[in-house]
Amino acid sequence: MVLEKPKLFVTRREFLLTLLLFVSVLMLRLGWAYHDYRSFIAQPFVYTHATIINTYPKTRKGRTYVVLKLNSDQGRVIYTTAYRQDLRRGMHLYLQLLPGTKIGFWDYLGGMYCKSRIKRVETPESSLRSHLEAWVNSQHTLPMMQAFYNGIFWASPIPKELREPIARLGVSHLVALSGFHLGILWGVLYGVLLWMYRPMQQRYFPWRHALADVGMVVMVLLGVYLWLTGSPPSLVRSYTMLLVGWGMVLMGIELVSFTFLAIIAAVLLALFPPLVVSLGFWLSIAGVFYIFLVLSYCQKASRNLVALVCIPVGIFVLMQPLVHGIFGVTTIWQLLSPLLSLGFIVFYPLSMVLHLVGHGGVLDSLLVWLFSFPKAGSEHLLPWWGVVGYGVLSLIAIWKRWAMGMLLVAAVGYVGYLFW
Repeated sequence: MVLEKPKLFVTRREFLLTLLLFVSVLMLRLGWAYHDYRSFIAQPFVYTHATIINTYPKTRKGRTYVVLKLNSDQGRVIYTTAYRQDLRRGMHLYLQLLPGTKIGFWDYLGGMYCKSRIKRVETPESSLRSHLEAWVNSQHTLPMMQAFYNGIFWASPIPKELREPIARLGVSHLVALSGFHLGILWGVLYGVLLWMYRPMQQRYFPWRHALADVGMVVMVLLGVYLWLTGSPPSLVRSYTMLLVGWGMVLMGIELVSFTFLAIIAAVLLALFPPLVVSLGFWLSIAGVFYIFLVLSYCQKASRNLVALVCIPVGIFVLMQPLVHGIFGVTTIWQLLSPLLSLGFIVFYPLSMVLHLVGHGGVLDSLLVWLFSFPKAGSEHLLPWWGVVGYGVLSLIAIWKRWAMGMLLVAAVGYVGYLFW
Protein backbone atom coordinates (compact mmCIF):
# COMPACT_ATOMS: atom_id res chain seq x y z
CA MET A 1 0.00 0.00 0.00
CA VAL A 2 1.31 3.45 -1.00
CA LEU A 3 0.64 6.25 1.46
CA GLU A 4 -0.63 9.47 -0.08
CA LYS A 5 0.93 12.77 0.86
CA PRO A 6 -1.32 15.11 2.85
CA LYS A 7 -2.95 17.84 0.77
CA LEU A 8 -2.38 21.55 1.28
CA PHE A 9 -6.08 21.97 2.20
CA VAL A 10 -8.11 19.26 3.87
CA THR A 11 -11.48 20.55 2.65
CA ARG A 12 -12.70 22.65 -0.26
CA ARG A 13 -14.11 25.15 2.25
CA GLU A 14 -10.60 25.83 3.66
CA PHE A 15 -9.27 26.43 0.16
CA LEU A 16 -12.10 28.80 -0.81
CA LEU A 17 -11.83 30.78 2.43
CA THR A 18 -8.05 31.15 2.01
CA LEU A 19 -8.49 32.19 -1.62
CA LEU A 20 -11.18 34.68 -0.62
CA LEU A 21 -8.83 36.18 1.99
CA PHE A 22 -6.08 36.91 -0.54
CA VAL A 23 -8.55 38.13 -3.16
CA SER A 24 -9.95 40.55 -0.57
CA VAL A 25 -6.42 41.80 0.18
CA LEU A 26 -5.90 42.26 -3.57
CA MET A 27 -9.12 44.29 -3.88
CA LEU A 28 -8.05 46.53 -1.00
CA ARG A 29 -4.63 47.09 -2.50
CA LEU A 30 -6.11 47.82 -5.92
CA GLY A 31 -8.41 50.36 -4.25
CA TRP A 32 -5.43 52.06 -2.66
CA ALA A 33 -3.57 51.99 -5.99
CA TYR A 34 -6.59 53.63 -7.64
CA HIS A 35 -6.45 56.39 -5.04
CA ASP A 36 -2.76 56.95 -5.89
CA TYR A 37 -3.65 56.93 -9.58
CA ARG A 38 -6.29 59.63 -9.15
CA SER A 39 -3.81 61.75 -7.21
CA PHE A 40 -1.17 61.24 -9.90
CA ILE A 41 -3.28 62.31 -12.90
CA ALA A 42 -4.66 65.31 -10.97
CA GLN A 43 -1.20 66.86 -10.64
CA PRO A 44 0.06 69.25 -13.35
CA PHE A 45 3.54 67.72 -13.19
CA VAL A 46 5.59 65.22 -11.19
CA TYR A 47 9.37 64.98 -10.89
CA THR A 48 11.02 61.57 -10.86
CA HIS A 49 14.33 59.80 -11.38
CA ALA A 50 14.26 56.97 -13.91
CA THR A 51 16.49 54.50 -15.71
CA ILE A 52 16.18 53.81 -19.43
CA ILE A 53 15.23 50.15 -19.86
CA ASN A 54 15.02 50.22 -23.65
CA THR A 55 14.85 52.61 -26.61
CA TYR A 56 12.69 52.34 -29.74
CA PRO A 57 13.74 54.65 -32.62
CA LYS A 58 10.79 55.97 -34.68
CA THR A 59 10.27 58.20 -37.71
CA ARG A 60 7.12 60.18 -38.38
CA LYS A 61 6.56 62.77 -41.08
CA GLY A 62 10.28 62.87 -41.77
CA ARG A 63 11.15 63.59 -38.14
CA THR A 64 13.17 61.11 -36.10
CA TYR A 65 12.47 60.54 -32.42
CA VAL A 66 12.81 57.79 -29.84
CA VAL A 67 10.29 56.12 -27.51
CA LEU A 68 11.86 55.43 -24.13
CA LYS A 69 10.86 52.63 -21.78
CA LEU A 70 11.74 53.80 -18.28
CA ASN A 71 11.78 52.32 -14.81
CA SER A 72 11.11 55.10 -12.29
CA ASP A 73 12.54 55.19 -8.79
CA GLN A 74 9.04 54.25 -7.54
CA GLY A 75 9.26 51.01 -9.52
CA ARG A 76 6.76 52.19 -12.15
CA VAL A 77 7.17 51.43 -15.87
CA ILE A 78 6.79 54.58 -17.99
CA TYR A 79 6.89 55.11 -21.75
CA THR A 80 7.69 58.57 -23.05
CA THR A 81 8.96 60.30 -26.20
CA ALA A 82 12.23 62.20 -26.65
CA TYR A 83 13.86 63.88 -29.63
CA ARG A 84 17.42 63.49 -28.36
CA GLN A 85 19.54 60.97 -30.26
CA ASP A 86 22.17 60.45 -27.56
CA LEU A 87 19.95 58.48 -25.15
CA ARG A 88 20.95 54.85 -24.54
CA ARG A 89 19.78 51.93 -22.44
CA GLY A 90 21.03 52.14 -18.86
CA MET A 91 21.21 55.93 -18.70
CA HIS A 92 19.71 57.64 -15.63
CA LEU A 93 17.38 60.59 -16.19
CA TYR A 94 15.72 63.24 -14.07
CA LEU A 95 12.36 64.02 -15.66
CA GLN A 96 9.32 66.20 -15.28
CA LEU A 97 6.30 63.99 -15.99
CA LEU A 98 3.14 65.65 -17.32
CA PRO A 99 0.21 63.44 -16.30
CA GLY A 100 -3.18 63.70 -17.93
CA THR A 101 -6.62 62.11 -17.85
CA LYS A 102 -5.79 60.05 -20.96
CA ILE A 103 -3.75 57.74 -18.74
CA GLY A 104 -5.96 54.79 -17.74
CA PHE A 105 -5.79 53.01 -14.39
CA TRP A 106 -4.63 49.70 -15.89
CA ASP A 107 -1.98 51.55 -17.89
CA TYR A 108 -0.87 53.24 -14.66
CA LEU A 109 -0.38 49.80 -13.10
CA GLY A 110 1.28 48.01 -15.99
CA GLY A 111 3.12 50.56 -18.10
CA MET A 112 1.74 54.00 -18.98
CA TYR A 113 2.63 56.45 -21.70
CA CYS A 114 3.24 59.89 -20.22
CA LYS A 115 4.53 63.10 -21.74
CA SER A 116 7.69 64.38 -20.12
CA ARG A 117 10.55 66.85 -20.18
CA ILE A 118 14.08 65.59 -19.56
CA LYS A 119 15.71 67.94 -17.08
CA ARG A 120 19.10 66.27 -17.00
CA VAL A 121 20.99 63.09 -17.76
CA GLU A 122 22.61 61.78 -14.60
CA THR A 123 25.76 59.76 -14.24
CA PRO A 124 24.74 56.21 -13.29
CA GLU A 125 26.24 54.73 -10.18
CA SER A 126 28.47 51.74 -10.67
CA SER A 127 26.73 48.53 -9.61
CA LEU A 128 27.49 44.83 -9.45
CA ARG A 129 25.04 44.17 -12.26
CA SER A 130 26.70 46.74 -14.56
CA HIS A 131 30.07 45.08 -13.95
CA LEU A 132 28.57 41.66 -14.71
CA GLU A 133 26.99 42.93 -17.93
CA ALA A 134 30.31 44.48 -18.95
CA TRP A 135 32.05 41.16 -18.22
CA VAL A 136 29.60 39.36 -20.52
CA ASN A 137 29.95 42.02 -23.24
CA SER A 138 33.73 41.77 -23.21
CA GLN A 139 33.51 38.11 -24.31
CA HIS A 140 31.51 38.78 -27.49
CA THR A 141 32.25 40.82 -30.60
CA LEU A 142 28.68 40.79 -31.98
CA PRO A 143 26.18 43.14 -30.26
CA MET A 144 23.48 40.54 -30.95
CA MET A 145 25.30 37.95 -28.82
CA GLN A 146 25.95 40.51 -26.07
CA ALA A 147 22.22 41.27 -25.93
CA PHE A 148 21.26 37.58 -26.04
CA TYR A 149 23.44 36.51 -23.12
CA ASN A 150 22.62 39.54 -20.99
CA GLY A 151 18.98 38.73 -21.68
CA ILE A 152 19.14 35.13 -20.50
CA PHE A 153 21.46 35.93 -17.58
CA TRP A 154 20.20 39.29 -16.24
CA ALA A 155 16.78 39.81 -17.89
CA SER A 156 18.15 42.72 -19.94
CA PRO A 157 15.89 43.88 -22.82
CA ILE A 158 16.34 42.10 -26.15
CA PRO A 159 16.55 44.36 -29.25
CA LYS A 160 13.95 43.97 -31.99
CA GLU A 161 16.40 42.54 -34.53
CA LEU A 162 17.06 39.64 -32.13
CA ARG A 163 13.52 39.26 -30.76
CA GLU A 164 12.12 38.54 -34.22
CA PRO A 165 14.25 35.44 -35.08
CA ILE A 166 13.78 34.19 -31.52
CA ALA A 167 9.99 34.50 -31.88
CA ARG A 168 10.08 32.79 -35.28
CA LEU A 169 11.97 29.89 -33.66
CA GLY A 170 9.32 29.67 -30.94
CA VAL A 171 11.84 30.00 -28.10
CA SER A 172 10.85 33.35 -26.60
CA HIS A 173 10.16 31.50 -23.35
CA LEU A 174 13.84 30.49 -23.21
CA VAL A 175 15.02 34.10 -23.38
CA ALA A 176 12.49 35.60 -20.94
CA LEU A 177 13.65 34.51 -17.48
CA SER A 178 11.08 32.29 -15.80
CA GLY A 179 10.62 29.21 -13.67
CA PHE A 180 12.30 27.10 -16.35
CA HIS A 181 15.58 28.95 -15.75
CA LEU A 182 15.24 28.82 -11.96
CA GLY A 183 14.46 25.11 -12.17
CA ILE A 184 17.66 24.49 -14.15
CA LEU A 185 19.72 26.57 -11.71
CA TRP A 186 18.13 24.81 -8.74
CA GLY A 187 19.01 21.40 -10.19
CA VAL A 188 22.62 22.33 -10.97
CA LEU A 189 23.32 24.18 -7.71
CA TYR A 190 21.59 21.57 -5.56
CA GLY A 191 23.45 18.72 -7.28
CA VAL A 192 26.88 20.36 -6.93
CA LEU A 193 26.36 21.47 -3.32
CA LEU A 194 24.89 18.10 -2.33
CA TRP A 195 27.97 16.36 -3.76
CA MET A 196 30.13 18.60 -1.52
CA TYR A 197 27.80 18.30 1.48
CA ARG A 198 27.38 14.49 1.64
CA PRO A 199 30.90 13.56 2.89
CA MET A 200 30.77 16.19 5.66
CA GLN A 201 27.24 15.18 6.64
CA GLN A 202 28.09 11.48 6.87
CA ARG A 203 31.17 12.19 8.99
CA TYR A 204 30.17 15.07 11.25
CA PHE A 205 26.37 15.52 11.36
CA PRO A 206 24.50 12.47 9.95
CA TRP A 207 21.31 13.58 11.73
CA ARG A 208 20.95 16.66 9.52
CA HIS A 209 18.48 16.75 6.59
CA ALA A 210 20.30 17.45 3.30
CA LEU A 211 17.20 18.90 1.60
CA ALA A 212 16.83 21.45 4.41
CA ASP A 213 20.49 22.49 4.64
CA VAL A 214 21.48 22.44 0.97
CA GLY A 215 18.07 23.71 -0.08
CA MET A 216 18.42 26.74 2.21
CA VAL A 217 21.77 27.67 0.65
CA VAL A 218 20.37 27.26 -2.87
CA MET A 219 17.33 29.41 -2.08
CA VAL A 220 19.60 32.19 -0.75
CA LEU A 221 21.75 32.03 -3.88
CA LEU A 222 18.68 32.12 -6.13
CA GLY A 223 17.33 35.05 -4.09
CA VAL A 224 20.53 36.98 -4.81
CA TYR A 225 20.16 36.09 -8.48
CA LEU A 226 16.56 37.35 -8.44
CA TRP A 227 17.77 40.67 -7.01
CA LEU A 228 20.51 40.97 -9.65
CA THR A 229 18.00 40.50 -12.48
CA GLY A 230 15.75 43.31 -11.21
CA SER A 231 12.97 40.90 -10.16
CA PRO A 232 10.94 40.51 -13.38
CA PRO A 233 7.33 39.35 -12.70
CA SER A 234 7.73 35.85 -14.14
CA LEU A 235 10.85 35.28 -12.05
CA VAL A 236 9.19 36.61 -8.88
CA ARG A 237 6.35 34.14 -9.41
CA SER A 238 8.78 31.32 -10.05
CA TYR A 239 10.96 32.05 -7.03
CA THR A 240 7.93 32.27 -4.74
CA MET A 241 6.60 28.96 -6.04
CA LEU A 242 10.02 27.37 -5.65
CA LEU A 243 10.38 28.70 -2.10
CA VAL A 244 6.92 27.55 -1.02
CA GLY A 245 7.29 24.27 -2.91
CA TRP A 246 10.59 23.55 -1.15
CA GLY A 247 8.89 24.15 2.20
CA MET A 248 5.99 21.87 1.24
CA VAL A 249 8.37 19.06 0.25
CA LEU A 250 10.14 19.41 3.61
CA MET A 251 6.76 19.07 5.36
CA GLY A 252 5.74 16.16 3.15
CA ILE A 253 2.73 17.99 1.66
CA GLU A 254 1.48 17.23 -1.86
CA LEU A 255 3.24 19.59 -4.29
CA VAL A 256 1.67 19.07 -7.71
CA SER A 257 -1.69 20.60 -6.89
CA PHE A 258 -3.95 23.09 -8.67
CA THR A 259 -5.00 24.51 -5.30
CA PHE A 260 -1.33 25.21 -4.57
CA LEU A 261 -0.98 27.05 -7.90
CA ALA A 262 -4.16 29.07 -7.29
CA ILE A 263 -3.07 30.12 -3.80
CA ILE A 264 0.44 31.07 -4.98
CA ALA A 265 -1.08 33.21 -7.75
CA ALA A 266 -3.44 34.86 -5.24
CA VAL A 267 -0.60 35.55 -2.79
CA LEU A 268 1.57 37.12 -5.49
CA LEU A 269 -1.29 39.29 -6.75
CA ALA A 270 -2.03 40.44 -3.20
CA LEU A 271 1.65 41.31 -2.64
CA PHE A 272 2.23 42.85 -6.08
CA PRO A 273 -1.04 44.22 -7.56
CA PRO A 274 0.63 45.37 -10.84
CA LEU A 275 0.98 41.66 -11.70
CA VAL A 276 -2.76 41.77 -12.52
CA VAL A 277 -1.87 43.38 -15.86
CA SER A 278 1.44 41.55 -16.41
CA LEU A 279 1.21 39.35 -19.51
CA GLY A 280 4.42 37.54 -18.57
CA PHE A 281 2.98 36.66 -15.15
CA TRP A 282 -0.21 35.12 -16.58
CA LEU A 283 1.64 33.19 -19.30
CA SER A 284 4.01 31.76 -16.69
CA ILE A 285 1.02 30.73 -14.54
CA ALA A 286 -0.54 29.10 -17.61
CA GLY A 287 2.70 27.22 -18.31
CA VAL A 288 2.81 25.80 -14.77
CA PHE A 289 -0.91 24.97 -15.00
CA TYR A 290 -0.38 22.82 -18.11
CA ILE A 291 2.66 21.15 -16.53
CA PHE A 292 0.47 20.15 -13.58
CA LEU A 293 -2.29 19.05 -15.97
CA VAL A 294 0.08 16.83 -17.96
CA LEU A 295 1.56 15.36 -14.77
CA SER A 296 -1.89 14.59 -13.36
CA TYR A 297 -2.71 12.46 -16.42
CA CYS A 298 0.74 10.84 -16.74
CA GLN A 299 1.13 9.46 -13.23
CA LYS A 300 1.57 5.88 -14.45
CA ALA A 301 4.07 6.73 -17.20
CA SER A 302 7.81 6.31 -16.70
CA ARG A 303 9.76 9.31 -15.44
CA ASN A 304 11.98 9.44 -18.54
CA LEU A 305 8.96 9.42 -20.84
CA VAL A 306 7.33 12.24 -18.85
CA ALA A 307 10.51 14.33 -18.66
CA LEU A 308 11.68 13.88 -22.26
CA VAL A 309 8.40 13.66 -24.18
CA CYS A 310 5.20 14.38 -22.26
CA ILE A 311 6.23 17.68 -20.67
CA PRO A 312 8.23 19.37 -23.49
CA VAL A 313 5.92 18.24 -26.32
CA GLY A 314 2.72 18.42 -24.26
CA ILE A 315 3.35 21.93 -22.96
CA PHE A 316 4.33 23.17 -26.44
CA VAL A 317 1.11 21.80 -27.96
CA LEU A 318 -1.21 22.85 -25.13
CA MET A 319 0.18 26.40 -24.94
CA GLN A 320 -0.15 27.16 -28.66
CA PRO A 321 -3.83 28.28 -28.61
CA LEU A 322 -3.14 30.65 -25.71
CA VAL A 323 0.10 32.00 -27.17
CA HIS A 324 -1.51 32.57 -30.57
CA GLY A 325 -4.32 34.45 -28.91
CA ILE A 326 -1.68 37.10 -28.13
CA PHE A 327 1.28 36.61 -30.49
CA GLY A 328 0.53 35.77 -34.10
CA VAL A 329 4.03 35.00 -35.46
CA THR A 330 4.08 31.48 -36.92
CA THR A 331 6.84 29.56 -38.75
CA ILE A 332 7.50 25.88 -39.36
CA TRP A 333 10.73 26.26 -37.34
CA GLN A 334 8.65 26.63 -34.16
CA LEU A 335 8.18 22.86 -34.25
CA LEU A 336 11.78 22.66 -33.05
CA SER A 337 10.78 24.38 -29.80
CA PRO A 338 10.42 21.20 -27.65
CA LEU A 339 13.82 19.93 -28.84
CA LEU A 340 15.49 23.32 -28.28
CA SER A 341 13.92 23.51 -24.82
CA LEU A 342 15.51 20.19 -23.89
CA GLY A 343 18.86 21.36 -25.28
CA PHE A 344 18.59 24.56 -23.27
CA ILE A 345 18.72 22.52 -20.04
CA VAL A 346 22.37 21.76 -20.88
CA PHE A 347 23.15 25.01 -22.72
CA TYR A 348 22.08 27.38 -19.92
CA PRO A 349 24.39 26.22 -17.09
CA LEU A 350 27.17 25.45 -19.61
CA SER A 351 27.06 29.00 -20.98
CA MET A 352 27.25 30.38 -17.44
CA VAL A 353 30.34 28.30 -16.69
CA LEU A 354 31.96 29.37 -19.97
CA HIS A 355 31.37 33.03 -19.11
CA LEU A 356 32.75 32.54 -15.60
CA VAL A 357 36.04 31.25 -17.04
CA GLY A 358 36.18 33.96 -19.73
CA HIS A 359 35.27 31.84 -22.79
CA GLY A 360 31.63 32.86 -23.26
CA GLY A 361 32.02 33.41 -27.01
CA VAL A 362 32.74 29.75 -27.81
CA LEU A 363 29.14 29.04 -28.91
CA ASP A 364 28.49 32.32 -30.74
CA SER A 365 28.87 30.90 -34.25
CA LEU A 366 26.42 28.10 -33.44
CA LEU A 367 23.82 30.59 -32.16
CA VAL A 368 24.24 32.92 -35.13
CA TRP A 369 23.70 29.93 -37.44
CA LEU A 370 20.58 28.90 -35.50
CA PHE A 371 19.07 32.39 -35.50
CA SER A 372 19.63 32.67 -39.26
CA PHE A 373 17.16 29.87 -40.06
CA PRO A 374 13.73 31.53 -39.78
CA LYS A 375 13.76 34.29 -42.39
CA ALA A 376 10.05 35.13 -42.36
CA GLY A 377 6.79 34.01 -40.83
CA SER A 378 3.04 34.37 -41.16
CA GLU A 379 0.52 35.89 -38.76
CA HIS A 380 -2.17 33.69 -37.16
CA LEU A 381 -4.16 35.05 -34.24
CA LEU A 382 -6.78 32.92 -32.50
CA PRO A 383 -9.98 34.97 -31.92
CA TRP A 384 -10.71 35.98 -28.32
CA TRP A 385 -13.74 33.67 -28.12
CA GLY A 386 -11.51 30.74 -29.10
CA VAL A 387 -9.04 31.61 -26.34
CA VAL A 388 -11.83 31.92 -23.75
CA GLY A 389 -13.41 28.61 -24.82
CA TYR A 390 -10.04 26.88 -24.72
CA GLY A 391 -9.36 28.30 -21.25
CA VAL A 392 -12.71 27.09 -19.91
CA LEU A 393 -12.11 23.62 -21.38
CA SER A 394 -8.66 23.59 -19.74
CA LEU A 395 -10.19 24.25 -16.32
CA ILE A 396 -12.81 21.51 -16.78
CA ALA A 397 -9.99 19.11 -17.72
CA ILE A 398 -8.74 19.30 -14.12
CA TRP A 399 -11.66 17.09 -13.07
CA LYS A 400 -13.03 15.47 -16.26
CA ARG A 401 -11.09 13.05 -18.45
CA TRP A 402 -13.39 13.68 -21.42
CA ALA A 403 -12.51 17.38 -21.23
CA MET A 404 -8.82 16.50 -21.29
CA GLY A 405 -9.43 14.44 -24.41
CA MET A 406 -11.26 17.31 -26.08
CA LEU A 407 -8.51 19.68 -25.00
CA LEU A 408 -5.82 17.52 -26.62
CA VAL A 409 -7.86 17.17 -29.82
CA ALA A 410 -8.37 20.97 -29.95
CA ALA A 411 -4.70 21.74 -29.25
CA VAL A 412 -3.30 19.13 -31.67
CA GLY A 413 -5.82 20.17 -34.33
CA TYR A 414 -4.87 23.84 -33.94
CA VAL A 415 -1.15 23.04 -34.11
CA GLY A 416 -1.79 21.01 -37.28
CA TYR A 417 -3.70 23.94 -38.77
CA LEU A 418 -0.93 26.38 -37.87
CA PHE A 419 1.95 24.41 -39.37
CA TRP A 420 0.28 22.68 -42.32
